[in-house]
Order: sequence, then C-alpha cells, then structure tokens
Amino acid sequence: MNTDLELLMPGGSLEKIKYAVAYGADAIYAGVPRYSLRARENEFFEAEKVKEAVDYVHSYGKKIYLTCNIYAHNNKINGFMEAMADMVKLKPDAFIMTDPGLIALTKEKFPEAIIHLSTQANNTNWAQVKFWKDYGVERVILARELNIKEIREIHEKVPDIELEAFVHGSICMAYSGRCLLSNYFSYRDANQGTCSHSCRWGFKVYANDALKEKELGKFEADDVMADYIPLEGDFYLEEGERKKEFLPIDEDEYGTYIMNSKDLCAVDYLEELKDAGITSFKVEGRNKTEYYASLVARAYRKGIDAMKNGSKISDELKEWMLKEVSSTTNRGFIPGFYARNPKAEAQELSQRHAIQTHLYAGRVVSYDSTSNIVEMEVKNRLDKGDNITFITPENEQEVTINEMYYFGHPKSETLKTYTKKEVKPTEHAHPGDKNIFIELPFNLGNDWDKAIVRMTYKEAISLKTRKDENSKILTLQ
Repeated sequence: MNTDLELLMPGGSLEKIKYAVAYGADAIYAGVPRYSLRARENEFFEAEKVKEAVDYVHSYGKKIYLTCNIYAHNNKINGFMEAMADMVKLKPDAFIMTDPGLIALTKEKFPEAIIHLSTQANNTNWAQVKFWKDYGVERVILARELNIKEIREIHEKVPDIELEAFVHGSICMAYSGRCLLSNYFSYRDANQGTCSHSCRWGFKVYANDALKEKELGKFEADDVMADYIPLEGDFYLEEGERKKEFLPIDEDEYGTYIMNSKDLCAVDYLEELKDAGITSFKVEGRNKTEYYASLVARAYRKGIDAMKNGSKISDELKEWMLKEVSSTTNRGFIPGFYARNPKAEAQELSQRHAIQTHLYAGRVVSYDSTSNIVEMEVKNRLDKGDNITFITPENEQEVTINEMYYFGHPKSETLKTYTKKEVKPTEHAHPGDKNIFIELPFNLGNDWDKAIVRMTYKEAISLKTRKDENSKILTLQ
C-alpha cells in the first residue's frame, strides 16, 4: 500500500496533462474512450491517444489512472470489456471503476489490473470500504459527503487500504453525482458521461399562491435543524429557458438540493485530511483549461510539499494558496462537508455566473530567447497598457503591454509569420483572432513552453464601443 502523499490532477487532454505535470502533479486521471463520466469533454477518443498520454506521464516518473466509471446498461458490457482489453495493454497505474459487475468481470479477465473504486460508488462507511478491500480494490475514492471525523473512523477501521478524497473543484448538487436533471432536461445521462450541468442553469422558485415569486432565506444552523418546521404548501422551480414549466420540489430538515452548488476548496483542511488517513488529494476539472490545471496544481503542490516535509502549512502559505485558486474561474468556495453539513451556504442563489480575481490572458506558443519576443495565443481581450503576468513552473514576472503586433515582431528574426513589412501593430487583441507578439524585458527560461499569462479581472467591453485614453467614444465601423 502506497502511503506517500499524492497530488492527483485531472487530464482532459494531452495538452492539459502536460501543464498539470509541469506544475506539480504526482498523478493524472484521464478518461478512456466512451466509458468515462466525462465522455463528452474527454479528448481521448481512441486508444492511441490514451497510449500517448500514458507514455508521456510515465516518462516524467508520474502515475496515470484511467477513468472508466460508468454504470453500464446491458448493451455496453461487451464493448466495455473489449475496450478494457486495449486499455490494460497500455499499462496504466490503475483503473478508476464504479460498476460492481464490470469490476468483477475485469478482475476475472485481467487479474493484473489495479482497481481504484470511484466516488460514484458512494463510499460512505468503513464496512463498505472493508468489503472492497477484501475484494481486492487497492484504493477507495471517498464520497464527497463525508466529514473528517467519518474519514478518520474509516481509516482506523480499515487501515490497510489507500484513501483518496477530492480537495478542489466543482461539486455535483446530487448525492455523489446521482442526478437525473440532465437526462430530464436535455436527454443527456449524467451517469453515462454526458451531463449538461442542468443544476447550474437559471431557476426561479415559486410558491403555490398564484405562483408568485418568493425570495429564499438562509439557514443559520450548523447541523441538521432539530427544530425544523416543514413548509406548508407546494413549491416549484422554473428553468429560465422553459417558461411556464413548473417543477415541484420538496424540502426536508437537510435543505433543498436543486440549486447551483459552490465549489469545493479544502486548503484549510489539508492537514486534517492527511491526519485522518487521506494519501491522495484529488482536484476536479477534466474539462477545464490548462490555466486552471496549472495554477491549482501549483497552489496545492506547495501545501502538500509542506506536509511531506513534516511542516505545518503556515497561515501565509494558506493565504497565498487561496489567492492562487481564486484567480481561476469558480462559483465561490466552501470546504464541502469536511467540517460540517454546509446546508444552504453550499448553494449560490444570488448569481448564476462564475467569479474569479484574474483572467486567463493567454498562452505562450513560441519564444525567441535571443530577442525575448513571445508569440501568444489570446484567451481574453488584451489592450495596450494592460499589466499581464507571465507564469512558468519556476517563475512569475509582470510586464506592461507597451506594444503588440500581429504576424511577427519588428525585433525578431525568428518569430514572424510574414516579412517585416507585413508585421502589423495593434492596440487591442481578442480571443479567437490572430496570435500576438510582445517583447519582454526578461528571459522566460527553459520552461517557456509551459508558460501561461494572466491579468487582473476586468469586465468585458463591447466590441462596438470603446473608450480611448482621452475617454472619447470610438465607434467601430
């Protein structure tokens, strides 16, 4: 049994895997073709792509786990086992699985396969964990609904099995992901890997008195409300794109659970999770960007390294980690159920859009170390005068955009698409348009190919009207 602490990062594509490894991941989890619960976002559509990912991760001495955690219907069993035969040949470090029948068939046909039990299996008690340990599962990924006291008891009762827990990322509003909303609204089955995230759509809540819109209050209790008084009457949800379709909802002493969940962030609980028996700290987000993978990995890497060295995670380090993860897209953070049941505080009711302190400004795609000219793919609108920060696995440096160009840079002989005469200066750059070229006052270093660029968050500006330096309105023709 491996007892070393592990930072486990998501890999939705080979590109994202490269960034996650560069910024500190010990291990990667990636979906297999057709049989992962991120089938729609997963870029590994064929075995050759999975092999490339496995070989890349292993070349850096890291581990990779292949996720094949669907609950299969009859017509998927044969195809699943055929795919498993191909995946086993690639020699990943483990398979993340859920379906008991598929686990049994896999162990029977491929006894060499190492199996980690997915959180989708609702691993909520020590008896269940002991059952799977006795059956030959080497790691259990615990349900998100457990608190630290429960995790500690599981470890004490079943000490000879690896335990993994989510520490960061989106939280499904349903019990360990058991949700039918997506299937109901868009005919996409979450438990078959094609969730449309219907719980995060815009809903209004109505009471039954002439269906008047009501404002929801907030619960203040720290645990189950012992003095809970059931609400009288009927209540309904109306989704923003389905007017006049009213969905009846129920509430009990634990709350109402069809709303936009805030994101998990366990920075303040890493040490307690380690002491409770967690050895693998898992980050959610296979369909998120390389910007997210890089900065979240960088943040948790420092915290886990402190624990591995026997040190406490200082308050200063925790503050830095929180600032780092807050610079990525999020819906507001909660520590999940680790401290207590978050109840209504787990749900974001006041806004439907994501929040963050910074924007993903761009990704470095080429670099001339002689002239310090970078070519950058633009991810969010950039304007002359913007302050942007270049982040690499080893460094972080800020620069003000004084000049930027399309098609190359006047000072670079190597980074240009056309001749110098065709190089074009610009004061604005937009995502989805041409790459831009900028001169840096510093050297990016040898790991420039993993450099990402961020800037302080700014509201989007209309493409039709902008304000120039003199506050004059310019109308684009």
